[in-house]
Amino acid sequence: MKILGISCFYHDSAASVIVNNKIIACVQEERFTRIKHTAEFPKNAITYCLEEAGLTLNELDAIVFYDKPLPKFERLLSTYYAIAPRGLLSFLKSMPIWAKEKIFFRKLLKDNLKEVEPNFNKRKVKILFTEHHLSHAASSFYVSNQQESAILTIDGVGEWCTASIGLGNDKEIKILKELYFPHSTGLLYSAFTYYLGFRVNSGEYKLMGLAPYGNPHSDETSTFIEKIKKYIVDIKEDGSIFLNQDYFKYAVGNRMINSKRFESLFGIKIRGEHDDINQSHCNLAYAIQNVTEEIVIRLAKETKRLTNSKNLCLSGGVALNCVANGKIHELKIFDNIYIQPASGDAGGALGAALAINHMYFGNERIFTNTYDLMQGSYLGPYYSDKEITYLNRKYKAESKQLEFAQLKRKVAKLLSEGFVVGWFQGRSEFGPRALGNRSILADPRNREMQKKLNLKIKYRESFRPFAPSVLEEDYSNYFKGDLKSPYMLMVKDIKETIKSNIPSNYHNLEYLEKLYTERSSLQAITHVDFSARIQTVSRETNPKYWELINEFKNITNIGVLINTSFNVRGEPIVNSPEDAYKCFMSTEMDYLVINNFFYEKNLQTEMIKKNVFKDD
Repeated sequence: MKILGISCFYHDSAASVIVNNKIIACVQEERFTRIKHTAEFPKNAITYCLEEAGLTLNELDAIVFYDKPLPKFERLLSTYYAIAPRGLLSFLKSMPIWAKEKIFFRKLLKDNLKEVEPNFNKRKVKILFTEHHLSHAASSFYVSNQQESAILTIDGVGEWCTASIGLGNDKEIKILKELYFPHSTGLLYSAFTYYLGFRVNSGEYKLMGLAPYGNPHSDETSTFIEKIKKYIVDIKEDGSIFLNQDYFKYAVGNRMINSKRFESLFGIKIRGEHDDINQSHCNLAYAIQNVTEEIVIRLAKETKRLTNSKNLCLSGGVALNCVANGKIHELKIFDNIYIQPASGDAGGALGAALAINHMYFGNERIFTNTYDLMQGSYLGPYYSDKEITYLNRKYKAESKQLEFAQLKRKVAKLLSEGFVVGWFQGRSEFGPRALGNRSILADPRNREMQKKLNLKIKYRESFRPFAPSVLEEDYSNYFKGDLKSPYMLMVKDIKETIKSNIPSNYHNLEYLEKLYTERSSLQAITHVDFSARIQTVSRETNPKYWELINEFKNITNIGVLINTSFNVRGEPIVNSPEDAYKCFMSTEMDYLVINNFFYEKNLQTEMIKKNVFKDD
């Protein structure tokens, strides 16, 4: 059975292909177009997936879209009708688009597939649609290695649903309870993302990173939490919520919030993207993160009550809130928690294909002795030495090709000396996290490294934290609890043994003072609340990355590296060797590794730098 899954036309377009129950390829369209979070039809992603599988469109058994356009159109019409005459301008703007494209969505889909392959026979291949939250649920459950599991999905909105509780049992998924638009945890969090000056559908992780700079003990923070729960969101015992629509504008598609009401309630002017951040911004970020965690935890408890399962599968955009995930894990509500590494809409492409494979065609599930069926999420393109040699000729790049044993020793030594290395190996990662194949690496012991990486490599806000990659077997040396987190989707506290003594007034310091206070012996990966977003690295899943970290450990006695995504602010993670080389040359990165090719910045001339960018 050969099935292609597609997600697009909202954000994070992607494609996925499964053949005979095995995931062959998954990739986001942004990796090819270089437009972050692109919503465009994933023509390039589909082409790659088909090439990886050795298939044409006409050889597929089914092509599946990750949600149902007509129920979404119904929701839009119902919303406009309910608030009329408000929203008239938005209605007049959006209706022609829906009338022309969305109502006749099947034709739109087929026309786009014809652009991928002109000889595509639209009568030969089934075109199917799954519900949005079923796609999310399937993306997590069917790869989790669990025969039976509770399933919790939370995001902005699908057709009508904004959160769902389900139960997966072998091939079947049964939805038990749903929360409906306009009441949405994802949209609530996005509203505060917008209010605090970050971009909706891409800046939520920045809000999560800013939250620990808030002072949990301040009167202002407590007041913010009280106001959110009193005026904006009513949280029910089961985790369902009611949002006061007087404070929001998203229902009619104009903008996220009623700015005047937000500013009046919190006493903070809406922040522009490039405005300075002050302590009140941090305290408000802490407040909404705290409220979101309460909602998610209540939803998890309700999921346990309804299913009585010992297992939980999580997905949807809110499942990327790794702080909330860590809190669920700490509470031990479930024995096992599995989170889809591509939990956002990109993962819907995979979930749609899996749902049709098992629920429509009735194909038996397969299980594995490894962590899951996602193959480490290394499901994107691989590039050969031939393509790297072509890159070198094109840009007259200076490099050395080394044996891997020599390469890992050289790179580990350079990292231990404080240099920053771009690390490009094997197949690219599916989802928003770099997991050791498209990563920028550095020494976590270096007290200046967070500042250097943010300002000189990533060109992003100084407050942004960095994640550690730790050898799976060394996790307990540095972090609390017992955890496998191969996809960097859990936050845990560091152990007391690596903590530094901090000033008695630490929690009352302004956020930049906190940032530059020494907190641990692994300063660069320790957030200001003494936590870290952890990736545990398995020798079986990614042997090259494991060997590099282990070599670093041989030198430093520390089995941890900083791992941040190989990109700069505003760009997607690099996909090809050319993307990697351009990123390397446009930053103050010191060294670059592509497969076994080693590049030193000092050997690349200014003329080469000009050659790199004249093609753009």
